[in-house]
Amino acid sequence: MARGWHIGIIGGSGLAEGVGLDEAQEIPVASPFGEPSGPVITGTLGGVRVTFLARHGAGHRLPPSAINYRANIDVLKRCGVSDVLALSAIGSLREELAPGQFVVVDQVIDRTAGREGSFFGPGLVAHVGLADPVCPRLAALAVEAARGAGAVVHPAGCYVAIEGPQFSTRAESRMYREWGADVIGMTAMPEARLAREAELPYAVLGMVTDYDSWRDSAAGVEAAEVFAVMRANAELARAAVRELVARLPAERTASPIDTVLDHALVTAPEARDRRLVAWLDAVAGRVLG
Repeated sequence: MARGWHIGIIGGSGLAEGVGLDEAQEIPVASPFGEPSGPVITGTLGGVRVTFLARHGAGHRLPPSAINYRANIDVLKRCGVSDVLALSAIGSLREELAPGQFVVVDQVIDRTAGREGSFFGPGLVAHVGLADPVCPRLAALAVEAARGAGAVVHPAGCYVAIEGPQFSTRAESRMYREWGADVIGMTAMPEARLAREAELPYAVLGMVTDYDSWRDSAAGVEAAEVFAVMRANAELARAAVRELVARLPAERTASPIDTVLDHALVTAPEARDRRLVAWLDAVAGRVLG
């Protein structure tokens, strides 16, 4: 049994089914930040606690811009999750990253707009570092897990997060390539930002579903194409989750991300908004007392 680990998985609505959780339970968890995407499904896998949250809700009812990312991360923290793995569909901006393959993201460019990107604000200000937005330890485990599941996996890639729900234009797609982005999606931000504020190591295992619209000789992206590849690779994603849990070290040693709030809070105690302090009991209770 790997002690100290509690893996949170954010992914598709049917991802938990078929993974093989023991003693699986569906539990609604409330958040002061509003309604999460839905209840969590929690259980054990090889003796390790694993908790799933369907990012888009049951039946994929939420578009990327309507997801309450703050509530989702907050409820995972309330469940006692130690680390978060996000499974996401991504488009490819590079010829060598082919549909059906997987990419473990190491950098992110945020092009989203209008999403709540922080737990903090007026009355309680905090600045966390985000130079490296994913956890290298969890990312390395995700690479090993995907390979162990039989996937072709690329161990690094820069993800550009767009607002959606439309796919990008050809001009945008080519611009992102020039910026150095390798893959494109709609959900890694503000998930990565919020996970960091919640002191949760976070990694993205992305499933390439299509080539984005940068190729002159090909048609643009269509949703049917994306979801067909997702369905075809769903069991591979579940196998990667099982492999990840099986490959966890016996002991979870501390991560620097576990304590990023130690020097991030800048609002004097006497000036703090009491309501916001109360809302942050799970996310930042360790440093707020």
